[in-house]
Formats: sequence, structure tokens, C-alpha cells
Amino acid sequence: MIIVSAVLLAMAALFYTLFVRNEDVPEPIPVSPIQHLEDRKHAIYDNLRDLQFEYRLGKLTDDDYQQTKQALQKELAVVLSETEQTLKSLGLGAVRKQAKPNAKPAQNSKGTVCPHCGASFKENLKFCGECGKAIA
Repeated sequence: MIIVSAVLLAMAALFYTLFVRNEDVPEPIPVSPIQHLEDRKHAIYDNLRDLQFEYRLGKLTDDDYQQTKQALQKELAVVLSETEQTLKSLGLGAVRKQAKPNAKPAQNSKGTVCPHCGASFKENLKFCGECGKAIA
């Protein structure tokens, strides 16, 4: 009995997969041409935050911290450059707004705006979640 039901189930699955119309298959979600670069950028920012946390805990020597930080910053510069080049080649230009360099961060009960990259956040922060620079 079990074998018969297994064979019927296998035949039904085979029948279904062979006779599915192309119209019934949903369109694939388009992938951004810079998604892999954005993912890498966020991973580097996470690594920099973790590195700074471990340094403050005393797990790293000053030399190790500086060497690792510089390596991550160089890698980040390459990723940002590749992102910019890809956007220019696609004709999309700069995506984020540039704030005035000497502007004070807008802090109120509604949140914070980064003076370096112009990103806004709902909560008050000491460091920007986008560019990683100090806000205060």
C-alpha cells in the first residue's frame, strides 16, 4: 500500500513538473547590479564595528588594530569605488545626498541626520549607520 501511494505521488509530481505552463511560473525578482557590492560594503562596516569593539575590550594590540583597520578601510575604498563606477556606467549617478561638511547634526526627539552623508535615522546615534563616521 505504501509503495503504491509513493509511486502515485511520484507520478503526480512528474506530471505536474512536465506540464507546467510558462505563464504559470512567476517572473524572477530582478537583481540589482550593485547588490553584491552593497552586501560587501555592509559586511566591511560590520567588521570595522566588531574590530573597534574588540580593541576597546583589550583583545587586540594597538598595532594589530591599526593594521586590520587599514586593511578593511582599503577594501572598503575599493568597494565604494567599484560601486561608483558601476553606477556611472549604468548612467545612474550618485544615489546619496551630500550634506554640508561643516553642518551640525540635526538632533531632536525625532532622530539624527548625519552631517557627512546626509543619512537620517529615527533614533539619536553617536555614529552614522551608513558611513560609520562620528555624528556628535
